Amino acid sequence: MDSTPSPSSSSPFDLVSSALGRYIPRGGSPAAAGPANAQGDRATRQRVPDNPAADRHDQILGVVNLDRDLRITRCNLDAAVFAGLDAVTGSPFADFLPPGDVPTVTRRLRHVLEIGEAHVARIQRLRRGDGSELVVSMSILPAAAPQEGLTVSLIAMARRLHLYAAETAIGTSLDIGETAQSLAESLLAWGDVAAVDLDFAVWTGEGVTEQAQGRIRLRRAALVPDRVWPEGYVTPGDDLPSDASRLLAQAVRRDDAPQAIVIPDREAVERLLGSPRVIRALVPGDRSASVACIPLVLDGAPSVVLGVAEVWRRADCSFHDSELFDLQELVARTAHHVDLARQHQREHTQVLALQRRLLPRTGGGTIEIASVYQPATPDSAGVGGDWVNSFPLPDGRTALVVGDVVGHGLGAAATMGQLSMEARALLSAGLAPDEVLEHLDETVTLLDDAESGLAAGYSALGSTCCIALYDPVSHHVTLSSAGHLPPVLVLPNGRAGPLAVSPHPGLGAEFALREPFEVYTFGAPPGSLLALYTDGLVEDPALSIDEGISRLADVLSTVHPWDALQQAARHVVAALAPVRQRDDVTLLLVRMIGYRKGDTATWRLPARDDAPARARAHVSALLRQWHTRGDTRDDVPLLVSELVTNAVRFATGPITIRLIRAGHGLLCEVGDTGNGRPRLGRGGLLDDGGRGLHIVHRLTTRWGVRWTDTGKVVWAEVAR
Repeated sequence: MDSTPSPSSSSPFDLVSSALGRYIPRGGSPAAAGPANAQGDRATRQRVPDNPAADRHDQILGVVNLDRDLRITRCNLDAAVFAGLDAVTGSPFADFLPPGDVPTVTRRLRHVLEIGEAHVARIQRLRRGDGSELVVSMSILPAAAPQEGLTVSLIAMARRLHLYAAETAIGTSLDIGETAQSLAESLLAWGDVAAVDLDFAVWTGEGVTEQAQGRIRLRRAALVPDRVWPEGYVTPGDDLPSDASRLLAQAVRRDDAPQAIVIPDREAVERLLGSPRVIRALVPGDRSASVACIPLVLDGAPSVVLGVAEVWRRADCSFHDSELFDLQELVARTAHHVDLARQHQREHTQVLALQRRLLPRTGGGTIEIASVYQPATPDSAGVGGDWVNSFPLPDGRTALVVGDVVGHGLGAAATMGQLSMEARALLSAGLAPDEVLEHLDETVTLLDDAESGLAAGYSALGSTCCIALYDPVSHHVTLSSAGHLPPVLVLPNGRAGPLAVSPHPGLGAEFALREPFEVYTFGAPPGSLLALYTDGLVEDPALSIDEGISRLADVLSTVHPWDALQQAARHVVAALAPVRQRDDVTLLLVRMIGYRKGDTATWRLPARDDAPARARAHVSALLRQWHTRGDTRDDVPLLVSELVTNAVRFATGPITIRLIRAGHGLLCEVGDTGNGRPRLGRGGLLDDGGRGLHIVHRLTTRWGVRWTDTGKVVWAEVAR
């Protein structure tokens, strides 16, 4: 088997093999890095010593080349540490593996063959000819063209190197499941099966401050290797039987202190577990005879047990004291990673609950809405500050709001919730979108003050927001934007594109950068589709942001008017957002319905003394046409008359009257050019001023005022 590299070759095998020659131990011979095809060489190899100090200077790097059938074509495993790994040309690489690991490793090898991407630094056990095992760090590399196949590099794991590599791997994720899985994979170096069982409160992110009595509950968080397990065996995601949870907890917490224990043989295991059901749940197979149970302990006063790690071995491989010490050291080093993942899980759950609580529930009768919120991947910094909202306003319009608060985690979530509630309150009070953004701008500036308490150490400057108001009578959308990406509008004819909104610096910008918030109005006829979204939906490293928005418009144009809107929203997100994204994805789809033409009526009257009488006549005739009930037919003309009388008294221009039949009520609107705000006073019945508003208050379920560019509109709702 030839392993001599060609000087001009740059294949992974040759690069690794040539590197071996630079690390031959002092006193070694060139044959140590030469071909592995001489029977005499194999005969002179020695069994690797159990004491790591005895071969600390020995070569620990080896390399094997495989063809597409995963058979060995050449290798360089001449270092003493690889003694007993007999590589024969044409033999399957699977011969090196323990039987239980063959399916998983074979799947990884074929995956690298198919996609051409390396699989780096996975801890793996290899089987020697005498039945003993060697722990290595195995990397799988695709062969360089024009060669085919794979190059497998092997690094024998000395004790300290393995502990360091394991701790480094375990600390790379804040996802509690991935953290437990990394720990289990590292523990596999000491046994045939490794499992990690966590306290249910740890798994869900709750705090574990003391050992609960009578309600011990463990959940299996990780299990390796990946294979078919016996029926009844507990696999990841399953809760351990209550008896098993109690036994494990009692075993590792003796004398009220967490301790590692070893159950040395199958007879002792069965005697301790007792119940056949518990044995089926915990013992991975007939060959598993001994187990080491190591508690995951969070240091403190008192110490807190987060869970239990179990390592199972065959009957002929008992645990030595040094190995138990290594297991305890590894678990002790990594227990804090599990607790960090628990804290992240708790924060993630809290923020996600708040985020979903803010999602719109219903769109009312004039629009149809659907929303999708897809949080960033678990290994990101946490749930972000994306939010959308949709709610009907008292005057019959619908508010649509989308925002993106800077940052992730609880600070961003707190700011998100505050801005969302403030925007809703101000819009419900009748403020225009640009006025609401002015208030939000001031709020973000105040929150950036380190003295503000909640936001100390967190800055929301640069957050964005877009507010749109849909009028179901005029079928127009009025919007203002603070640095947010423009909404995309799809007209009933299928034409789609972003709305022409000028960019803005965003909320809380420096004074020199501040610009007035512009107000834009667009036509949105019934059947139109409006999409409000955050940048996570359209950002792609390979595309500009404009190209990402164009892709969104193209996908939205394929939504059929009869498609279920929630299903269409999920389709849009699936088509644009990758499965693993680094930012939250938020989408609000709105299908415009509006009022039917026969459900609305508008009159424009001059501000003269006869305006109230003329308004009563118009309204009475319409109510008879709508077949409203008798008391409504009496109350509404009186209500409109009082509103028009008030408008004539204070306005200088024409008066607009609008009546809308909506659901189970009637909405009356009277607009004028005055700027005075009607207020309900405390005057007596004989006082001349304010009696009209008392009548309005008694006749309506609710009433209010909204401001326009030319004056104000007083609206009132009456049940019918």
